[in-house]
Amino acid sequence: MVSKQESLPRGGWRIKLQELHTRRKRAVCLDNRFTSPKPRRARIALFLAAVPILLLFSLMMGPSGIGIPDLETASGSAIFSLRLSRLLMGLLTGAALSASGVVFQALLRNPLAEPYVLGVSGGAGLGATISILLGASLALPLSLPIVAFVSAVLTLVLVYAIASQGSGGQPSVYSLILAGVIVSAICSSIIMFLVSSASVEGMHNVIWWMLGSLQPASPSQQQVAALLVAIGLGGAWVLSRPFNALVLGRDMAHYQGINAGFVITLGLLLATLLAATAVSLSGMIGFVGLIVPHVVRASFGPDHRRLIPLSALGGGLFLVLCDAVARTVLAPVEIPVGVVTALAGGPFFLIILQKRMKQAWIG
Repeated sequence: MVSKQESLPRGGWRIKLQELHTRRKRAVCLDNRFTSPKPRRARIALFLAAVPILLLFSLMMGPSGIGIPDLETASGSAIFSLRLSRLLMGLLTGAALSASGVVFQALLRNPLAEPYVLGVSGGAGLGATISILLGASLALPLSLPIVAFVSAVLTLVLVYAIASQGSGGQPSVYSLILAGVIVSAICSSIIMFLVSSASVEGMHNVIWWMLGSLQPASPSQQQVAALLVAIGLGGAWVLSRPFNALVLGRDMAHYQGINAGFVITLGLLLATLLAATAVSLSGMIGFVGLIVPHVVRASFGPDHRRLIPLSALGGGLFLVLCDAVARTVLAPVEIPVGVVTALAGGPFFLIILQKRMKQAWIG
């Protein structure tokens, strides 16, 4: 008689480990060695206590030095209001990008998955560029995130279709990255063509937006973006338990009674919605969804019930601090915040890629 262990599918050893995971009531991510032992409540409490302090510090940073502007003067009040608006924009955009990265990494089981790397941000940028040049974003604030979302979904479908060629519908990490880079390059070329054909004013608006900026959008656009980000974050958190199973493979999710196809489709749509909303709000800001999830996962563990909200909070904090650096490091000249995140994310991406290749994780 064939034993129970012998009758297990090829990934049966993962199922046994998942039983251990259930008894211990914690998520175990076998495919990500950037994990730490069981999250400690003290770390989470320390992080939550540090967030308001760092946000206040970033609010005090400016070209003239560190300090709160004189609120009794008109100029001081205007400067403080602008900093506060940029802080809120940074929190909203960073949370969306970071949570999007968490979902992409869980569903694709790929530690390098990120909206910028997969070309989703490039597709959303193309749609947003068209909307900006046509003036639709000024006439209807909701048009910008909608166009960006539709364009991002089409881009993700195209990337996955290209990467799946000859792989039986299961693209490898390399094929996804290469397809994402290729499609993103094509989107960037189209954007450059549109910019070169636009008026001087349209060219200036699009180029500054492409570099990434936390300049406050219109109140109506911020409200729409906040609603979409709340929907994306809420939906992703509701799916956190299925994500914990999916990182161990589809077989594990199937044996736990999870409809893997439905969860993956819905998760990809939620992650794309978050990325597209962030792009429509603040432009092309890359690598936030790559850096923050890895740091949070290493610090607090891989359980998505904690990982998603903590990554969202950490992503917002990270982007706010990057914006503070961007407006002070070369004062009075302001650097686009997307440049700061790219300078931080590029080396981080290479380090992760090098470690994975040494561990023979990528094949």
